[in-house]
Amino acid sequence: MKKVQIYDTTLRDGEQGEGISFSVMDKMRVAQKLDDLGVDFIEGGWPGANPKTDAFFKEASRSLKLRKARLVAFGSTRRAGGRTASDPVVKALLGAGTEYVTIFGKSWDLHVREVFKTSLKENLKMVSDTVRYLTRKGRRVIFDAEHFFDGYEDNREYALETLRAAVDGGAETLVLCDTNGGMLTSQIFEIVEDVADFTDAPLGIHVHNDGDMAVANSIAAVQAGCSQVQGTMNGYGERCGNANLMSIMPAIKFKLGMDCLAGFEFRELTDASRFIAEIANVKQLDSQPYVGKSAFAHKAGVHVNAMNKDPRTYEHLEPSRVGNRRRMLISELSGKSSVAGKARELNIDLESAGSNARDILMLIQEKESRGYQFELADASLALLMRRAAGSGKLHFKLTDLRVIVEKRGEDGIISEATVRIEIGGEERHTVALGDGPVHALDQALRKALTEFYPTLAQMHLSDFRVRVLDETEGTAASVRVLIQSQDKHDSWWTVGVSENIVEASWNALIDSFEYKFVKDESREKAGKKAKKRKKRK
Repeated sequence: MKKVQIYDTTLRDGEQGEGISFSVMDKMRVAQKLDDLGVDFIEGGWPGANPKTDAFFKEASRSLKLRKARLVAFGSTRRAGGRTASDPVVKALLGAGTEYVTIFGKSWDLHVREVFKTSLKENLKMVSDTVRYLTRKGRRVIFDAEHFFDGYEDNREYALETLRAAVDGGAETLVLCDTNGGMLTSQIFEIVEDVADFTDAPLGIHVHNDGDMAVANSIAAVQAGCSQVQGTMNGYGERCGNANLMSIMPAIKFKLGMDCLAGFEFRELTDASRFIAEIANVKQLDSQPYVGKSAFAHKAGVHVNAMNKDPRTYEHLEPSRVGNRRRMLISELSGKSSVAGKARELNIDLESAGSNARDILMLIQEKESRGYQFELADASLALLMRRAAGSGKLHFKLTDLRVIVEKRGEDGIISEATVRIEIGGEERHTVALGDGPVHALDQALRKALTEFYPTLAQMHLSDFRVRVLDETEGTAASVRVLIQSQDKHDSWWTVGVSENIVEASWNALIDSFEYKFVKDESREKAGKKAKKRKKRK
């Protein structure tokens, strides 16, 4: 089985993406996660480029314990007309203390003449001299042939000469770069095949996504002979990003049948994607293949009906193989099969309760006609279906609420909420201040409920979204409010709709608390069953 090396450059190329900046400790955490995932190489950055990168390599040498991956320092060839031994970039590469270094050199004669302003012969010497010097210093060198494909198209012979210069210097792997990201898949395949005939050196591929083909181009390069793929997690990178390893790795493993990560490591793929997205402070795309929330989500009734019979009908891969899960979405486009499948997913027994999937579907369709949307708000959907099945008791009942928003002197805008609820045969009346009306309502409700449900201390609101449903109605338009809540176990979304934003928020807030109570009760029941089973054993 062919082995394909995975070379991750999230900490350098990925950080060049707009809005992404890693601290030293962020880089340490990402590097550890990448090693846990099982990648072969982790490019830590360009030593000497900035103090943060230097601090990372210093901290990595002191405390980063890598199980499988090799840390790599990145830099360039020596300057034109200079001495390799005294070149500041080369000295910084050696100072990073890594066994592997990657250097890039120009393979496009346009860049040599117009950017470096030097001769083609001098550029070849820059490549061979730098690689040779580093190898003699005990470093294992990977050569990135920058702009290789564009250079090949303009001047094939010279582009290949730069590869020969790197091999003569002692480079272990030659990486062909589509730096501008504009190549087509057929071009990549044909050129890699030609290069594979030209040299016996192992080849790698490094492409950018400016033509939205980086993943396909990387896979084509592997099929044509490359044994190393460079890319970033979630496709982060400058302009349109780099090749997305989250899509490339499972394609190599499960589509091409080649070896990269281990099977148990692939089951951590979705978790790793979300972890790195959090560190990068970038929302993970729901539609991201393999690891996105919507990657295995099914909505249309015909699809769901087929899925219930055989998942292969509308899924190219079992979700668990990449650590993801199948989701059945419910909307006005759904059919009875969708409702039944969603009920099973939520552990709601419709048949024993005498409920009819068609009646629930009609209820969902009626609510969506008024602006509700349950695709994201799984928690509100679960509560609706539980109530329809007769198992959705209310844990508390609202009798009155009042929200006051006022400006008090120099203190700015103050929000105050008053709520009166019935719970456990008692009436509670509480008042609370908040940063806004929803926060004030949340605080007032907590005051009333925490005595009865202490686990509320573990729950907090993490996101709040408002959508105006009919802009033509102006201030009289209905609004849809989505609220995300989370505790130490997971997170969930709820929805509320009204012409009054406070009422819509309150409806979503009530569902959020109710779902928390249902979750805790289910977890408690499961714990008791587990204890009983343990006692029997």
